Amino acid sequence: MLRHFFEIGTDKTLFDGLHISQRRDLCDEYMGKYPVVALTLKGVDGTTFEEAKLSLAELIVAEARRFKFLLESDKLDADDKEMYRELISLNKEQSPAASVKLRFSLKNLSELLYKHYEQKTIVLIDEYDVPLDKAFQDGYYREMVSLIRGLLGETLKTNDFLQFAVLTGCLRVSKESIFTGLNNFKIFSITDARFDEQFGFTEDEVEKMLKDYQLEDHLAEMKEWYDGYHFGDADIYCPWDVINR
Repeated sequence: MLRHFFEIGTDKTLFDGLHISQRRDLCDEYMGKYPVVALTLKGVDGTTFEEAKLSLAELIVAEARRFKFLLESDKLDADDKEMYRELISLNKEQSPAASVKLRFSLKNLSELLYKHYEQKTIVLIDEYDVPLDKAFQDGYYREMVSLIRGLLGETLKTNDFLQFAVLTGCLRVSKESIFTGLNNFKIFSITDARFDEQFGFTEDEVEKMLKDYQLEDHLAEMKEWYDGYHFGDADIYCPWDVINR
């Protein structure tokens, strides 16, 4: 959702009729105005660190390939285009230098996008903590912490081409060692009442959806099965379960 709201070239009709569309000031200032790099790390896995590192490289390469127009950009010089070629070849290198390139990959990609669009880049990283959990289970946690800390450090702290970043995951940011040295975080957890209704469906929303489909008699059943969360000051239903029920 965030990618489609912010990304240059987005289909703005996706948000027609939604509450955000009533905020013309926000839409005019932010909608479709930024290059966006979006990753989900849920698939970064492997029984060894090398396998997991290659998995991460494959993921970043796939995202970088979305921007192949950079090779034709008249705002990038020959060195910039060579940097991009190296980015989309990360998954083919096995040398020690490849680890360094992986560490700087998202920072370099945001720089190239900035030069092309003359606008800072937004970085979205979903399930950032999944590689750490899998690394812990398979015995290479320290290596993965070092890799993720280096990648996020370069991307989030020493990056002049970053507008802002959004990270989602289950591990609390302030207690996880991969964020050592980073600052200026704003943490929104499930205990935060400011956004408690944004993590799922409220009972009023579930009741309205059931009425729309003439299924209001199933409200008690839905409540018994899926009213399982209390975020901030709100009781919340799991959206996936409700929609697929």
